[in-house]
Amino acid sequence: MSIFNKWKEGLAKTRQRTFGQIANLFGATEIEDDIWDDLEALLIQADLGLETTDIILDALEEVVDTEGLTRMNQLTDALIEQMRNLIPAPPPFSLEHKPTIILLVGVNGSGKTTSAAKLGARFVKQGKTVQLAAADTYRAAAIEQLQAWGDRLNLPVIAGQTGGDPGAVTFDAVKSAASRNIDVVLVDTAGRLHTRYNLMEELKKVHRVAGKALKGAPHEVWLVMDATTGQNALQQAKAFKDAVKVTGVILTKLDSSARGGMAFAIQQELGLPIMFAGLGEKPEDLEPFNPDAFVDGIMAEFKPE
Repeated sequence: MSIFNKWKEGLAKTRQRTFGQIANLFGATEIEDDIWDDLEALLIQADLGLETTDIILDALEEVVDTEGLTRMNQLTDALIEQMRNLIPAPPPFSLEHKPTIILLVGVNGSGKTTSAAKLGARFVKQGKTVQLAAADTYRAAAIEQLQAWGDRLNLPVIAGQTGGDPGAVTFDAVKSAASRNIDVVLVDTAGRLHTRYNLMEELKKVHRVAGKALKGAPHEVWLVMDATTGQNALQQAKAFKDAVKVTGVILTKLDSSARGGMAFAIQQELGLPIMFAGLGEKPEDLEPFNPDAFVDGIMAEFKPE
């Protein structure tokens, strides 16, 4: 399957349920004053967010004015171009540090543990040695789940006792990786509500402890966000960004969500690059974020074959 087809398949729900309605509006409709209100409502429903929606509407209205267009289908290319401009490619990240420490943070159920395992599988394919750290000590199931993934992928897992100190697990994992010449450590942290002060403070502690174990660590902090939650996840994301210097986003469960449009809001409202996206259940279904394939996947209804 080509990369574009994989994204198209993974984004089927978003494309059909939300962007399909926008495609219908662009079908053969005359451009009239009330059409902009309809388009605004559909873009917001598609989880693009108010800021992104305003940028797109302003740009399209300007195209209509400058080019004297009269039909919505004449705006298709302009819409696609605007969407592509609003979601730049993520910056390259390097695994030049040895070990490179990557902290995965986010709320419960966002997919951190699974993402840690999938990232581990990806880095191993790149020829790197990987160690997983089960720093979610609150849920016994989280430790067991990560250990099961470690067994499946043949990756070592550093874990403590249920209810233990997640900072201690992180410290041990970083020190162990350094002594064993491991390339990458993926730290799976506990899910926590952004409104729970004590839990967020503990996450800050895990971040600090990683730095004590290895100067400059963590080198990346990736916020794992569940695409099925749409705009509701943005306030949570802002709290994590403030607490632990988030450097990027992993957007999970795109294949089971009709809210893929939130990718635009993440970029516009959080200013964070999307590093990876989940397009399925298998380890290889965590893909590096590809803006061209993403826009092509959600806008395919506009370009019938």
